[in-house]
Amino acid sequence: MTTSTITPEIETRFAAARQVADAVLFEGYVLYPYRASAAKNRLRWQFGVLVPPAWGADSGEHAFQRTECLMEPRHGATLFVELRFLHAQRRVVQRALPEGGYETVPELELADRVLTPWDEGVEERVQLAVPVSELSGEGRAFPFTRPVREETEAVYDESGRLVGRLLRRREEVHGTVRLTAAELPGPYAVQRLTAVVENTADWQPRHTDSDHSDREAALPRSLVSAHLMLGLSAGSFLSMADPPEWAKGAAAACENLHTWPVLAGEGGRPDVVLSSPIILEDHPAIAPESPGALYDALEIDEILALRTAALTDQEKREARGTDARAAAVIDLADTMPPEVLERLHGAVRSLREITEPAAATDDVDLMRPETPWWDPASDSAFDPARDRIVVDGRSVGLGSRVRLRPGLRRTDAQDLFLHGRDALVEAVLHDVDGGVHLAVTVEGDPGADIRREQGRFLYFQPDEVIPLEDE
Repeated sequence: MTTSTITPEIETRFAAARQVADAVLFEGYVLYPYRASAAKNRLRWQFGVLVPPAWGADSGEHAFQRTECLMEPRHGATLFVELRFLHAQRRVVQRALPEGGYETVPELELADRVLTPWDEGVEERVQLAVPVSELSGEGRAFPFTRPVREETEAVYDESGRLVGRLLRRREEVHGTVRLTAAELPGPYAVQRLTAVVENTADWQPRHTDSDHSDREAALPRSLVSAHLMLGLSAGSFLSMADPPEWAKGAAAACENLHTWPVLAGEGGRPDVVLSSPIILEDHPAIAPESPGALYDALEIDEILALRTAALTDQEKREARGTDARAAAVIDLADTMPPEVLERLHGAVRSLREITEPAAATDDVDLMRPETPWWDPASDSAFDPARDRIVVDGRSVGLGSRVRLRPGLRRTDAQDLFLHGRDALVEAVLHDVDGGVHLAVTVEGDPGADIRREQGRFLYFQPDEVIPLEDE
């Protein structure tokens, strides 16, 4: 539910940050293998959960989050706030009886999916607009409520016959957003903004000690994945991670509890802040190669897409019946074209040149990466297939056999397992700093042909190998 107080201009600014905010909102929403029956999907909602105060006191979970950041509002500026969270919605599955009526069942099998009880997440928004001049002193408090809501959805089989229904219920949620601002002493017109989000529900747990059943009862009355977006109609925010030298002391004095604010304005602008329960860097962004939301926290898109596509048909039916978002992930993995999957293999964004400035904005000149700053294909002085180097007085290049001895100070544990193994040199590579690297495949590796075809080699420096006599 939304109370619209956001101007079109601010809505446009927030829209640029909303893609990252959506990733925060649904971080860990449903985990691979995307089935309600999976053990790791039975204890959910781990990020940014603001529970009823009575439950928080027993469980150690939090009933509030506090954001403090620095801003430089211009005269007459308005602060725009958007609180976003998920409202847990209980779903019960019922089967239609031949004699009429329904009975609650643990699952309902259909041709394309298996429906099971589940907690769905419904997005909620609280939008506020308040003049900065009204935030001094005690500031302003904005209570909000989301009422009880019940819905029924009929379930039909592939022939159109009524076979059951889904009952959904949301409990009442109460909260408050408190906003204050205090001007800091000094020559700069800087203010410390404090935004506190509280769960104010008076619900009481059944037991004095915390247990799983009470948490299950508390979640529908909680603000799940709660986070804020802040914007100024005129003015800017200061980075909390990298403030200017004159503001470092004031930034360090800000107290952020259970959340962390970062700049999130489009194109590097400092006019929007995202305060998230997950620590991010300034101006976070979703990788353009990512084809869609996968919801599974901390996973790599390529691996997750491949593993999802490899689920059995029955597992996919169960996932599709678990949640609409899980069903979308299954469909995405099943229909992903090879060229899209190939893009997920990785990208090097640092090898870009900062080129001409983009069109100037109000306060910031933006710099945009355009072309690679160094293109190996354009340098004919190097040829990985023909180049050779001298190691221990012997010429080493494509086809040479070497024995691996990874250096202890510049390797990882996996490379150390290869100590003493024999390998075949596939290429001699030169980097832009003048360093030389040997691309190799390990002898006896059953995947060597695939690595060679895909160009996925292991890399060692010349002093990490011993040349072997040709057999």
